[in-house]
Amino acid sequence: MSAPQQVSVLCVDDDPRVVEGLMLHLRRDYHVVTALSGAEALERLRESNGAAVVISDMRMPGMDGAALLNQVMQRYPDATRILLTGDPGRDAAVSAVNTARIFRFLTKPCPPDQLRAAVEAGVMQHRLVMAERSVLKETLIGCIKALVDVLAITNPVAFGRASRVKRLAVDFTSTLGLSDYWQLEAAAMLSQIGYISLPAELVEKIYCGERLSPEEAVLASGVPAVVNSLLENIPRLDPVIQILTALNWSDEQLARLGDGTIGLGTRVLALVLEFDSLISQGLAAGDAMQTLRGRGARFGEQLIDRFGKHIGSSGSGLEMRELPLRAVRPGMTILQDVRNSHGVLLVARGFEVTAVFLERIRNLGPDLLGASVRVLTHSAAGKQPEARSQPAA
Repeated sequence: MSAPQQVSVLCVDDDPRVVEGLMLHLRRDYHVVTALSGAEALERLRESNGAAVVISDMRMPGMDGAALLNQVMQRYPDATRILLTGDPGRDAAVSAVNTARIFRFLTKPCPPDQLRAAVEAGVMQHRLVMAERSVLKETLIGCIKALVDVLAITNPVAFGRASRVKRLAVDFTSTLGLSDYWQLEAAAMLSQIGYISLPAELVEKIYCGERLSPEEAVLASGVPAVVNSLLENIPRLDPVIQILTALNWSDEQLARLGDGTIGLGTRVLALVLEFDSLISQGLAAGDAMQTLRGRGARFGEQLIDRFGKHIGSSGSGLEMRELPLRAVRPGMTILQDVRNSHGVLLVARGFEVTAVFLERIRNLGPDLLGASVRVLTHSAAGKQPEARSQPAA
C-alpha cells in the first residue's frame, strides 16, 4: 500500500540529475522536496518544519552529507537520515554513521527497489519515533505538571519564576527555528522545583540577589540535591535532568557540550534564568542584556545577540492593562506580586493566568478580588469596561 501523500522526503545532491532521478523513483508515494546543497537543504527543512526522511549525498561542496545530516539530527531529531554516496570508503561511512546516526547507508548507483525499500523503512522508523515521543511526552508532561502544581501551591514565588522562564525560553527557541523542544520546555518548568524545600521568603531573597546569612546559604546550596531526589525516579527524564544538572557547570564544561539537545538547551535555559535574575534585581531589559553580553564565554556571543533581538521585539502586539483581579483571563500575564493583607504572596510577578488559577481565586475575599492588578495581554483581547489601557512597557 502506498504511503500517505503528506509524508515528506527531502533529497539532497549537488548533481541535478541525481535529485531528478530520486524524485522520479519516489514521487508516486511521497511528497518529494529537493535541494542542491546542504545550505539549501536546511532552508527547505526550515520552510516545511522538517521531513520524515532526509536522503543526502556524501560528497558535496561546502557542507558534505555527514555535516548536513549531523545538522538535521540536531535540529530535526525525528527525521530519519539516509546517506547516499558513490564513495564506499570505510572511513567516510564510519564518520557519517557515528556523527549523524545514519539510519541507512546506500551506494551509487542505487537500484530503485533498494532505494524505495530504504525510504519505506525510514518512514516507518519516523512514525515509530513520533508515536513513542507522543506517548513519552504525555506521560512525562503529566508527571511534570503534577510537580509544578505542587510548587504553585507551596511556593508561588518559585512557581512565578518557573512560569516566566518557561514562556521566555519557549518563545525564544521558536525564533531559532526549534519547535516542540520538549526537553527544554520540561527543564524550564522544573528549573525551580528544588526551591520547594525552602521558605518563600528565602526564595524571594535569592531571586532579588539579596545577601544571605550563612544558614540561608547552606539551605540554598542543597537545592540541586533536592532536584535530583525528586526527578531521578521518573522514567525517560534523563535529558531534562542532564540540562538541569549542567546549569551548575563551569563555562568550560558547558562549552564542551556542543550545540545538541543538551548543550543548546542548557545554554538557552541558563541565559533566560540569568536574564530573569537581573530583571528581578531591578535592571531594565537593556541594562540586563548589556550585562549578559559580558558572559559570552558561558552562553555564546551569537546566542546572546539573537536573544537580545528577541527581547527587543517580544513586546510587539502586547499592551499593559490595569483591571480587577477578578477580571483576569487565561493567557494574561500578571506584572506585579499580589499579596494578602498579611503580606503573604499569593501570586508572583510574571505568572501566566490559567483556568486552574481562576478556579483557585474564587476562594479569595471580595476586597482582594476587587483590587487592581497590572497585566500584560495581547492587544486584540476583549476589553473589560473597568480596564484602563496603556502602552506596554
